Amino acid sequence: MSTVALGAKRLASVIGDGPWKTPAFESLAAAVAAAITDGRLPVGARLPSERELAVAVGVSRTTTGRAYAHLREQEFIVTRRGSGSVVQLPSVPGGRIDHLLSPAGADEAEIDLTCTAPVAAPDILGAYDRALSRLGAYLPGTGYYPSGLPVLREIIADRYTRRGAPTDPDQILITSGALGGAAIAVRALLDGAARLGGTRSTSRVLVESPTYPNAIATLEGAGASLVTYPLEFGPQGHHWDIDAMDQLMGQMRPRSAYLIPDFHNPTGALLREAQRSDLAEVLRRHRVVPVFDESLVELGLEEGPTPTPMSALISDSVTVGSVSKIYWGGLRIGWMRIPRHRVDHFASSRLGLDLGAPVLEQLVTVELMANHEAVVAECRTRLRAARDMLAAQVRSWVPEWKFIVPSGGMALWAELPEARSGVLSIAARNHGLRLVAGPNFAPAGGLDRWVRLPYTVTETELEQVGPRLAAAWEEAKSMAGRGPTSRARIVA
Repeated sequence: MSTVALGAKRLASVIGDGPWKTPAFESLAAAVAAAITDGRLPVGARLPSERELAVAVGVSRTTTGRAYAHLREQEFIVTRRGSGSVVQLPSVPGGRIDHLLSPAGADEAEIDLTCTAPVAAPDILGAYDRALSRLGAYLPGTGYYPSGLPVLREIIADRYTRRGAPTDPDQILITSGALGGAAIAVRALLDGAARLGGTRSTSRVLVESPTYPNAIATLEGAGASLVTYPLEFGPQGHHWDIDAMDQLMGQMRPRSAYLIPDFHNPTGALLREAQRSDLAEVLRRHRVVPVFDESLVELGLEEGPTPTPMSALISDSVTVGSVSKIYWGGLRIGWMRIPRHRVDHFASSRLGLDLGAPVLEQLVTVELMANHEAVVAECRTRLRAARDMLAAQVRSWVPEWKFIVPSGGMALWAELPEARSGVLSIAARNHGLRLVAGPNFAPAGGLDRWVRLPYTVTETELEQVGPRLAAAWEEAKSMAGRGPTSRARIVA
């Protein structure tokens, strides 16, 4: 655990130096708590004395004393004689990770590399406060908004239009995360084909391999028969061979496709700009209605423009996205951009699953999007540093592993010298590390030579990943067998 001492000026630069709302001690404590929850103040850091902080933020020592007492009551700090006030996280009944994400049980001492999920963005508590002040206007109604709040749909539509894909708010459907949107889209497309007297081929959905594990489960749950296209791997990393995809579509005649062209999960690959129109043309020619997952599209970590949205190149396509990878995984707000002629059908299909996303969370998203560009910039800066740190850790501690540093996304996709990622994931638990084996990302099996390494954990945790990986790999090499290779159903 970090024991870094934070100076008063440094703390003031993180939380601001006022003016503080009355009562000042509560607003000061809230600012410190917000900085702890969103990761700007690391757990284990020692805060400055009450007197030093009072001078730095322009309040009385009585105010800082009451603020620290308030933080102790809320369990955000612990104060011990001789050690000062040290940052901690409040206890959470049942833990911070649901048992479905960690079936074997979560351990607070472990470093969890099973999820590509960020800590909460700055100002998320403030956004909730502002959203609560607006919630009263919606309470006289039923609270059901199957299409989503009009104000949020307008914001999302405007963002697509500014990216080059003209969009009306009526084309936007607010969902419970991008995965919820993908589920609605695939069910609607397959159901529509079946009602038109489709054959077995109309249940086929083209997917990349590797791909997002929960998407595999979602597609299969919607009745899809998966057609797997293996991403090509070369000196520059994973990439798409459009001619090979063309041939596969011609042979298998899929009805739909679920594709991640923007900082692909888990490889981090980006579909080249020159290939986008070629892919659109192939999909049109084979009458494949694609679902493009843009969950990571804004997480480019190198200089360059945001990729052209595929929806601007192929009109009969569905796009899903969410705020979970930018703002916070707990903010389960996503959306779909739907072709105009499919809106009614998709809306009807959605009503068979749920009656809409929570109003409060939609209002929180509206508040956060008012400062969206700054939040995205901060997120990119943080992820870029974390990516480079993790890459250095892997190179130093397990130099025989191979990987390409991705230009975006939230994880490294590393190739092992031998097919042992299954036993590696078992051995890792003995060294305080949680990993997901490569076969979880394989729609048709295989990929036991690969492992995904997210760089979304804290800097303190990233510093410990290398030695734990090295110890786990040494143990895995001596273990018999290959361990479990079946796909997990819940991996974010």
